[in-house]
Amino acid sequence: MKKYILFLISILGTYFLEAQQLKTPAPSPTMIVKQDFALSSIELNFSRPSVKGRKIFGDLVPFGKVWRTGANSATTVTFGDEVVINNVKVPAGKYGLLTIPDAETWTIIISKQTTVSSPADYKQEMDLVRVQVTPIKLPFSIETFNITIDDISNNGCTIGILWDNIYAPLVVTTDVDTKIMAQIKLLMEGDSRPYYNAGLYYLDNGKDLNKALEWITKATDLNPKAFWMMHQKANCLAKLGRKEDAITAATKSMELAKDAKNMDYVALNEKLIASLK
Repeated sequence: MKKYILFLISILGTYFLEAQQLKTPAPSPTMIVKQDFALSSIELNFSRPSVKGRKIFGDLVPFGKVWRTGANSATTVTFGDEVVINNVKVPAGKYGLLTIPDAETWTIIISKQTTVSSPADYKQEMDLVRVQVTPIKLPFSIETFNITIDDISNNGCTIGILWDNIYAPLVVTTDVDTKIMAQIKLLMEGDSRPYYNAGLYYLDNGKDLNKALEWITKATDLNPKAFWMMHQKANCLAKLGRKEDAITAATKSMELAKDAKNMDYVALNEKLIASLK
């Protein structure tokens, strides 16, 4: 009986030891990047290998062959709304992000395949977009692979692939203006009218400045202590060439900002007034 008990203890001990898995840092950790863009977002999912003293492009990552653009599993990109890449409309959805690196030119691929983890899995007929880009050689090395979303504007951004001393950019655009103008038209016909936001959009995007002034003025009338709104009214007047009126509005905004103890807007108004004298 004693031997049986010892045997049972040994078996249970081995079981529990094997059940306890050793946890160590992943050699190529997964990263998810989600960036608000236009009226939705862009999300990237990829693994991040490191250089570790190796020669990367032309060796670890061969030239002229499809690369999963990262390590381990497939790299994916999800567009929350329709975008345009290389004059091709890409509907909202999840796609594979693949590349074919070369010494002078990279091919960046947006694919309907979202599970390509090796060249053998890749099917060119599933490509949605192929873009030829010129990689930029950096004066320094990026140790850990990364994909960034930079140069963000209302209707465009750049997805940048970075590793070692290479940066490969992919330009993405979207027609956000048509959607916003449709929203403005609809909301301005309703009871709750977004005077300030609509006027500011017109001001910032080269629309009808007189209409922008009309709407921002209505917003300041409804919010007489809103120094930030009054500042934009001053900016609009300045763009219309009405310097004296712009100075008056900026002075009012500055006084309101002082009352609110917001020194950032005090400085902004001082700078605007100085530029108009």
